[in-house]
Amino acid sequence: MSDDGYRVRPVRVDEWAAVKELRLTALRDPLASIAFLETYDDAVAQPDAFWKERTADAAEGGPNRQFVAETQGGELAGMVTVLVEEPGTVDFAGERVEQRQGHLVGVFVRQEHRGTAVAPALFRAALDWARERGDLARVRLMVHRDNARAEAFYRKAGFTRTRPLGDEYEMEHRTTR
Repeated sequence: MSDDGYRVRPVRVDEWAAVKELRLTALRDPLASIAFLETYDDAVAQPDAFWKERTADAAEGGPNRQFVAETQGGELAGMVTVLVEEPGTVDFAGERVEQRQGHLVGVFVRQEHRGTAVAPALFRAALDWARERGDLARVRLMVHRDNARAEAFYRKAGFTRTRPLGDEYEMEHRTTR
């Protein structure tokens, strides 16, 4: 446990129910409609098998990595996921991926933990993991043009705008120089 009372770590396969609860909480957030591509109604309708597979894909040994911030009491206070995008695949916007890269998604911190060390610690863990892999040229994320608070945080974390994509901006953090 760190000095600030949170421990950031990769999610474990057996935590699928806690991950599901945290995701559903995120989708009820007032900014969910501009922060996530998924709706609460769609997510809550998913069977447990979906949540188990989603968690396994982002746990140790999976192709992606989800990091969670855990309180001293064991509550998951926040999360972020790094999806690995492979060259030649097509991304969520229908564009061809040109290089192996990470894509940060599912960024969420519970309301009562916002403004603490949770979000910076989650981003450090995600970016460190991407850098340590050694094969991701960059990590990108999307931020809605109306989500100024999130964009300010992403800039502070070292991300820069690269291009507009509809109502969002793509931002990137170079993992190699």
